[in-house]
Amino acid sequence: MSNVSIRYGDKQISFNIPTKNLSAILHPNENHPVEDTAAEIERALNNPIGCETLEKIVKSGDKVLILADDNTRLTPTKDIIPPILNRLNSAGVKDSDIVILIALGTHRPMTEDEIIQKFGTETHRRVKILNHEFKNPNQLHDMGVTENGTPIQINKLLLEFDIIIGVGSIVPHHIPGFSGGAKIVQPGICGEETTAQTHLLSVRSSRSLLGQAENEVRRELELIARKANTHHIFNVVLSEDGRLLKGFFGDIEMAFREGVKLSREIYGVPAAERTDIVVASSYPCDLEFWQAHKSLYACEAVTKEGGTMIIVTPCPEGVAVTHGDMVSFANQSPEAIDTQIKAGIIKDKVAGALALAWAKIRQFATVSIVSDGIDEATAKKLGFIHYKSVEDALEAALKRHGDDAKVTVLPVAGDILPIVEGENI
Repeated sequence: MSNVSIRYGDKQISFNIPTKNLSAILHPNENHPVEDTAAEIERALNNPIGCETLEKIVKSGDKVLILADDNTRLTPTKDIIPPILNRLNSAGVKDSDIVILIALGTHRPMTEDEIIQKFGTETHRRVKILNHEFKNPNQLHDMGVTENGTPIQINKLLLEFDIIIGVGSIVPHHIPGFSGGAKIVQPGICGEETTAQTHLLSVRSSRSLLGQAENEVRRELELIARKANTHHIFNVVLSEDGRLLKGFFGDIEMAFREGVKLSREIYGVPAAERTDIVVASSYPCDLEFWQAHKSLYACEAVTKEGGTMIIVTPCPEGVAVTHGDMVSFANQSPEAIDTQIKAGIIKDKVAGALALAWAKIRQFATVSIVSDGIDEATAKKLGFIHYKSVEDALEAALKRHGDDAKVTVLPVAGDILPIVEGENI
C-alpha cells in the first residue's frame, strides 16, 4: 500500500492506495517563494507593465477605487494594499478619497471579522471597505451591452472614481481560462445578468476553458473592464501554499498576460496518462461547493472518459450560500438544464450556468464526493454519489473499473492544470 496525504480544509487526511494502482500524485511545480514579500511588491510597483508608475497615473485630488478579491482567494491583500495606499498618498491622494470594493462576484458578503483578517488592521483603519451587492439593483449602473450582446451592469460606485485598480491572483480557472486581470470586474463587481451571460458563454463551449489564456470569454471580460474604466491591476502568482512568487503591476491586459506565463509554469503539471480514477482535494477552494467545484475541471483534464472523480472537500457552508435553489435542478441532464435556462424557468442563470457545467462533467465521468458539509441526500440532488471516507469511495471505484485501474491524486485540485502528454491546452 502507498499512504497518501491531502488537504481537507485546515488539516491533512491520509488514506491508502494499492501501490500497483497509483499512477501519479500531481502537485503544482516547485518554485522558490520570495524571501521578502514587501520588497517584491515594491519591485512590481517600480516596474509597471504597459503603463506609467502609480505615482504618475494619479494626481493630487484624485479619487481611487481598489477592487480586491475576497476570502475565497489566497491573494495576500493585507501585504499588497498598504504599499499601494502609501504611493497614492505620496502622489497627493488622501486615504479619505480611497475606497476598497470587495469583488465578491455572486459570493456572500464578507463579515467584519473576515474583512479584517483578509485586509489587515492597517488597511481596515485607513480606508473604507465595502462589499459588492450583486443583487441590489440600486447599487448597479446599466452601461448598455457589449458588441456581443452581453448586458453590462456594474457597481455604480465605479462612476464616482477617477482611477480604478484591481488586486487579485492568477491561477487556472475554468470560466475564462485563468483568474486575475479583468475578472476582478466581471464577475467581480457586476450584476448577475452580466455574470450569467459570460458564464453561459463559457460553459456552453465543447470543453472547459481551464488553462486557455486566449478565448472568447477572456476577450469579453476585458471589453467589459475597459468600458468600466478599469485599466490597471496588481496581480500575483503564488506557490501551492499561498506564498508570493512574483507580483505584476500594470495594464489590465499586458500585466495579466505576463502573470499567466508564470502561472502556467507553476500550475501546469505534466501527467503521463489519463486514469480511470482521480482523487482530488478541493483545496484551496473549500468554503462551499460553489468554490470546490473548480476541482472537477482539473479532474476532467486527467480522467479517462467514463472514469470516476472522487472530490474530497469540507464545504462547511454547504453547496452555495447565495445560490441555494440550484439543488432543485442541478441533477438534470445538460440539455434539460439549458432548455430551462433559455425558457426562463431557471431564474438564477448564474447557478444555471454552473449546474450546466456540472451536468456535462457527470456525462463525462462518475462523480463521487467525500464531504462533511454535503450530506448524502444533498449529494444525490447534485447528481453525485456520497461516501463517508476516501477509502470507501476508492473501494467502490476500483470495483467499478477493475483491480488494475490506475489512480491519479490531485492534492490541490482547486488550483492546478494537469496536462496529459500529447494533449494540447
